[in-house]
Amino acid sequence: MSPACPVDAPDAAAVEACLREGLPVQALAVRDDSHLHAGHAGAREGRHFHVRIVSPAFLGLPRLARHRLVYDRLSRWMPRGIHALALETLTPDEASR
Repeated sequence: MSPACPVDAPDAAAVEACLREGLPVQALAVRDDSHLHAGHAGAREGRHFHVRIVSPAFLGLPRLARHRLVYDRLSRWMPRGIHALALETLTPDEASR
């Protein structure tokens, strides 16, 4: 197991480190939105994150394929460590617009 991607429940820093280790990242912002879901049924099962990632790895890929790349990197935390994941996956050109 990679030190950047520990097995235990993730925080925003661990999600960021795991994504940076697995993808060429030009820009990355990870926000923990778990506090917005306190009291919801899924809140007990894991955290809620919003991720905005800019990577040349997304070039030529449709949105679903981009999301799969991100989910693959974070799969060790699904569904127990991460309950919900909102994704913005952009190429460098898309991010500059």
